[in-house]
Amino acid sequence: MAMMISARGRRSALTSLYNLSVYRPALVAASAKILRRPLSAEKTVTDTLDHRLRRDVRMLGGILGETINKHSGKEIFNHVEELRYLAQALRTGETELSNLAEKVKTLSAEEILGVSKGFAHFFALANTADNHHRVRSMRESIQASKSLGVPRQEDSSLGTIENLLKRKIATPDEIIKALGSQKAELVLTAHPTEINRRTLLAKHRDVAKRLEVLEQVDLAGGAEVTGRFEADEAIKGLTRAVEALWTSDEVRRNKPTPQDEARAGIAVIEHVLWAAVPSYLRRLDGVLMETMGKTLPIHACPIAFASWMGGDRDGNPNVTPEVTREVSFTARKEAAILYLRDVRDLRIELSTTKCTPELREVVGETREPYRKICSQLEHDLSATVDALQGMVDGHLEPDVQALPIHSQKQILEPLLMMHESLLATGQEAQANGPIVDVIRRVRCFGVCLAPLDIRQESTRHTEALDAITRYLGVGSYAQWDEKTRQSWLLMELQSKRPLLPRVGSSTELGLGEVVQDTLRTFEVAATLGEEALGAYVISMATSPSDVLAVKLMQKEFCMPWNMRVVPLFETLDDLEQSEETIRTLLELPWYRGNINGKQEVMIGYSDSAKDAGRMAAAWAQYKAQERLAGVAEDAGVQLTFFHGKGGTVSRGGNPALYEAIMAQPRGTVNGHFRVTEQGEMITQNFGHPGIAVNTLDTYTAGILHYGFEPPAVPSGKWRKTMDRLSEVSCEAYRDIVRRDERFVPYFRTATPELELGSLNIGSRPAKRRPTGGVETLRAIPWVFSWTQTRLNLPAWLGVADALSELASTDDGKATLRSMYDEWPFFATNIDLFETILAKSDVDIAEHYDKELVSDAKAKELGAELRRRLQETSAEILKVSERPGLIAYNEVLRWQLVLRKPYLDPVNVMQAHILHRLRSGAFGSLEEEQHLKDALVITIKGIAGGMRNTG
Repeated sequence: MAMMISARGRRSALTSLYNLSVYRPALVAASAKILRRPLSAEKTVTDTLDHRLRRDVRMLGGILGETINKHSGKEIFNHVEELRYLAQALRTGETELSNLAEKVKTLSAEEILGVSKGFAHFFALANTADNHHRVRSMRESIQASKSLGVPRQEDSSLGTIENLLKRKIATPDEIIKALGSQKAELVLTAHPTEINRRTLLAKHRDVAKRLEVLEQVDLAGGAEVTGRFEADEAIKGLTRAVEALWTSDEVRRNKPTPQDEARAGIAVIEHVLWAAVPSYLRRLDGVLMETMGKTLPIHACPIAFASWMGGDRDGNPNVTPEVTREVSFTARKEAAILYLRDVRDLRIELSTTKCTPELREVVGETREPYRKICSQLEHDLSATVDALQGMVDGHLEPDVQALPIHSQKQILEPLLMMHESLLATGQEAQANGPIVDVIRRVRCFGVCLAPLDIRQESTRHTEALDAITRYLGVGSYAQWDEKTRQSWLLMELQSKRPLLPRVGSSTELGLGEVVQDTLRTFEVAATLGEEALGAYVISMATSPSDVLAVKLMQKEFCMPWNMRVVPLFETLDDLEQSEETIRTLLELPWYRGNINGKQEVMIGYSDSAKDAGRMAAAWAQYKAQERLAGVAEDAGVQLTFFHGKGGTVSRGGNPALYEAIMAQPRGTVNGHFRVTEQGEMITQNFGHPGIAVNTLDTYTAGILHYGFEPPAVPSGKWRKTMDRLSEVSCEAYRDIVRRDERFVPYFRTATPELELGSLNIGSRPAKRRPTGGVETLRAIPWVFSWTQTRLNLPAWLGVADALSELASTDDGKATLRSMYDEWPFFATNIDLFETILAKSDVDIAEHYDKELVSDAKAKELGAELRRRLQETSAEILKVSERPGLIAYNEVLRWQLVLRKPYLDPVNVMQAHILHRLRSGAFGSLEEEQHLKDALVITIKGIAGGMRNTG
């Protein structure tokens, strides 16, 4: 399989693929057959993209083609190529979609399975090559700007700092102070949007490493000049990796457990972030030294990580208290293993005998004082690993305080003592060596790698307290009004007696299993240690009593520290009521005294967008943050916002991280930006060390710039315009999703929503409750379903209605244009709508309807939605005044053009598979299984081709 290349590229391909002809005649011969086929209108497309990216993709495509031939036969390879060329002809107007569909109908179930594998693997390999190219481009940008570690561009720390200094917005001391106190806290979550198995992700990391080797050979003059052996070995490694990918089972046969998900998060830290964080901070030091002659203080770390994996039990019965404890202990153990490796390296590094009297006093008369300290740390860390393993296995009682190393301080103090001694004795080179990296790791990752947040739905707490009040004979908590609940909760919070008798277990009190699980969560959390836990997040929070209820449970189970409690406001109504909820809490004397002047609030992007549509949700989130910031300021409380974003536009995602931060309402970032990194976005943002460094730098730059130059407050006219846009778009969205009787039947038949459960992509059920309709469906499968059909409905529905009304007058047009030119919030959202519309495809969506929708009314709705999609594109372009969608981003535009001939066949196959499975058009159980596996693979393939799922 090969992407389109120019005629000149086709002629030279056989000798330019890293000089493959010297080593791999069979591969070159296989690639030649592909490369010699005529392609129309390709030069303009491919000349837009870097020739090296095309070269890498061609090479990987060639290896994949050879692998398909070898392991699945020439027929499968030929089917893949025929579908691809039919799709290319479709895109150039030389054929129709129906011809592509007819070809798919000639394939057997087994052939569809093989062909879908071919396309899905191609997308995965192309994405790996694309990530490699991103790193290459960043490296070249750094070299071109002659900087010491990051590119000189607006959204980098170097560009931001130079801009602040040049315009005299900040002084060097002010910048250093800001960097020393600001924090981007990235919360890794197990939302099921990473559809690839960990096994396959590891093999793609291997592919990336081989591409890097070939890149180094190429930079050194090519294999004919130098590195012939290295190039040959890298090609062999690539072939092994692709062969392993092809012959592996890419279908998850069982749902991952929460422990599996947590191990995946730990793997990202171990394999990427453990090296990327200190590497980035050294680069930031280079930037600061270059621009201001200073470096970051040793104690500063503007990056932190947290996790929901194993702590998020909202609607997931698989996350039990015991699972949370196991995940927490496993993270501690893996942290100790990583520090043990680092300290062993330090012991070898620090052989010096010079030390300060203070250090000598600690170590005594030993010839190598630093090695003695390292040896003791090694011993303690090793014992910690053994103890934690015993606790996980059940051989030892779970007791964090009994661990030799149970706190960050126990690792940090000896490291800082050695660092200070090295500096004081004139050994600056060693003081600024690997020991700095270890100190910074401890600052960033602590002893648990990423503290766990606990998340639970508010109704679970209500149910538990109702059981308790009934047991106590004081009434039904669930039936009390809000004022009565608050009064009782405050009384109990200030009481010195426990709520329940200490009888050993809630089972003995006759409480139900669900209530026991809720209470047991608080009991276990209180034993895990302060450094192991982050926030307690209350999903579907609606009132002050939701927060006070959690505070009471923490008191009841003797939480040794004041764990912060974070209400999550998700629906449109909850966002609108959030100001009153927080104001009421902050006016309560007990609560004000309890929170120590700090409050955190989580803003839910996914469910609010599902509830009201993307445009209305975005404005509700913006206004809620403004109002909440005002309430906190009035109360003299430091407020931190926690942004619960997904990967897609429909769920609050924004690929432009810097712009997303700068588009936040004025006065809402304040040096601390907490945000979820979900599913596939973890892989995209942190799957490669180079990309991870760039991601961390972008967060740092955005928060720094916002702190000194926050966005302007929108004018009253702009606010009124957004109010009307929100109102109209919300009504239009709800008219379809909530009120149109055709919608649910259409959604269930035109998308693979009903089949998504077969993916086994997450431990959590797709619905909060097993019964109910679309309203109970989680935001992720809701968005995932529409992404697969390329209609992407949740991201744009209602937008055209709103924009067209405002643009119906000259004043309205002028207002929209001024908002786009001058208001980052509005411009960012319009650009995001434009991007998702460019990824949408009316013809493909229509094909799903033809294959799957039989009801006449539902078909009618499908046609209406496709018409509205086209109207939305037109209205967006009126605002941006561009000649076409994403005309401002030529590279992305051509990448989409290049991907569509590979995407179209996969969509057509998926629609055909769904039709056969739903109609029972298969002759045997084996054939049915082939179709089911092929469906899973097409879902993966489309997600890979679109580079997003839900």
